[in-house]
Amino acid sequence: MKYPVREGIAKARHSAVHLEMRDMYTPDDPEFARWRAGHRYEGDPDTLPEWWGTWRDLVTETTARGVVMRRARVINEPVTDYIRYEHDMTFANVAAGELVRWLPRRQAADLVLPGTDLWMIDETAVLFTYFSGTGNVVDREWRTDAPVVEQVRAAFEAIWQRATPHEEYKPA
Repeated sequence: MKYPVREGIAKARHSAVHLEMRDMYTPDDPEFARWRAGHRYEGDPDTLPEWWGTWRDLVTETTARGVVMRRARVINEPVTDYIRYEHDMTFANVAAGELVRWLPRRQAADLVLPGTDLWMIDETAVLFTYFSGTGNVVDREWRTDAPVVEQVRAAFEAIWQRATPHEEYKPA
């Protein structure tokens, strides 16, 4: 399974939710390096790199089928440069049809959260993503056992209720 996230989303019928809880991903990402050097896309998704087009197309097609795509990010404040970069680039996720919210970790302290980032498809399957300490993906695992799916569903909904919509969140 080369792209398990994309394959899961392509099969989604009702919902696809993404929970992100790291403050740094793929430290060698060339786009992040360009951003750190001052490059900005100024809110125009048409100027994004070629790889973005395949994600945009997947999200657009998925939401056109009536699938609700939500992304929640639990972050530390003050935020890292990487989170500033993600925030700056999130206009593209929103333009493609994703709903995105941000929750400072301090506001999640009393919530029971999964131990790693994940995607949940149709509240029936969860794809856990495991990272190295530096933020590179090292493995993924699908889980469909009902207790795990329910724990993830409850955690995501609790985060979503507290989180701030992207349009209102300003990184500290």
